[in-house]
Amino acid sequence: MALYEHVFIARQDLSGAQVEALIEHFGNVLTENGGKVVGQEYWGIKTMSYKINKNRKGHYAFLRSDAPPAAVQEMERLMRLHEDVMRVLTVKVDAHEDGPSVQMQKRDDREGRGSREERGSASRDRQ
Repeated sequence: MALYEHVFIARQDLSGAQVEALIEHFGNVLTENGGKVVGQEYWGIKTMSYKINKNRKGHYAFLRSDAPPAAVQEMERLMRLHEDVMRVLTVKVDAHEDGPSVQMQKRDDREGRGSREERGSASRDRQ
C-alpha cells in the first residue's frame, strides 16, 4: 500500500461537529476499501485567497493514510460529489512525518527568522 496525505476544504457555514463527522466519514471510506487512516487533524476555519463557490472562508482538514490507490480514488470521488466539500488535494508521499503537521505547529517555533526585535536591531546596526 502507498502513503498519502489528503487536505480538503469544507464550507464555512458548517459547525465544527459536522466537519469532524466528515473527517470520520471519509476515514471510514478508506478503511472499508482496505486502507487505514494513520492520522487526522482539523486545522480550523481559514480565510482563502479567493472565493470558492461564493465562500471566502472554509474549514480545513488533513488526513494521513496508508491505502491502496483504489481506496483513495473512491474517497476522492465521494468527496467531489459531497455538497459540503469545496476542494480536495491528495499527495502521495514517501514517508509520513512524526508529530503534528507544519500547519499545527506554533508560528514562534520557526527556525532561522528570529524575533522582530532581533531583526529590527540587525537592520539598525547596518545603517
